[in-house]
Amino acid sequence: MGDMIMVVGLGNPGDRYLDTRHNMGFMVIDLLAEALRIEVGKRKFGARFALGEFADKKLILLKPWQFMNRSGQAVATAAGFYKLGVGELLVVSDDMDLEPGRIRLRAKGSAGGHNGLADIAQKLGTSEFARCRVGIGRSDSQESVDYVLERPTNEQKPLLDVAIERARDAVFCWIEHGIETAMSKFNRVSE
Repeated sequence: MGDMIMVVGLGNPGDRYLDTRHNMGFMVIDLLAEALRIEVGKRKFGARFALGEFADKKLILLKPWQFMNRSGQAVATAAGFYKLGVGELLVVSDDMDLEPGRIRLRAKGSAGGHNGLADIAQKLGTSEFARCRVGIGRSDSQESVDYVLERPTNEQKPLLDVAIERARDAVFCWIEHGIETAMSKFNRVSE
C-alpha cells in the first residue's frame, strides 16, 4: 500500500435517497470524515471528495455523485488522477446477503449483484480491490429495488447505526494494518 489511499463510499446522491439502505457507503464516509474532522464537500471527478490524513497516509474520501450503477467513472478518474494502484483502494457498499448489523471485508471478489461494485470493476478493468460490505438484509415481501431505496425500519436502524460505526473502524484498521488484519478482526460476528 502506498502513502496515498482512497476510500470510496457508494450511494445515490440527493435528498430523496438520504439515509436509505442503499446509501450505507455514503454514511460510512461521513463517519470517517467526522472522525478526521474534514468535510466531504469539494466537487471533483463527478464526485464529492475530501483529502485528509490518517496513520501517516494521505487519505482521499470519495462519494461518486452519480447514480449507483454509474459509480465507476468517478472512481477510475480519481484513481487515475492520483496514480493509485488497485491496492490503494477500498470500496464501502451495502449488501443484501448480510443480515443487518454485519459487516464483511474482502481483499477482492465479485460484485455479488451490486450495481455500484460491478460498474467500478468494469471501469477499473479489475475486481481486485478491497471492499467493505455493510449488511442490510433483504425483504421477503418486497422487490429488492424497492427495499434498498427505502429507509431502514425502526428495528433495523440501531443495528445499521452500529454496523456503519464498525465499518468506519474497519476502514481505519485497514489503513493502518492492512486487509488481512481488518478481515480477521471485523468479519466475525461480534459477541
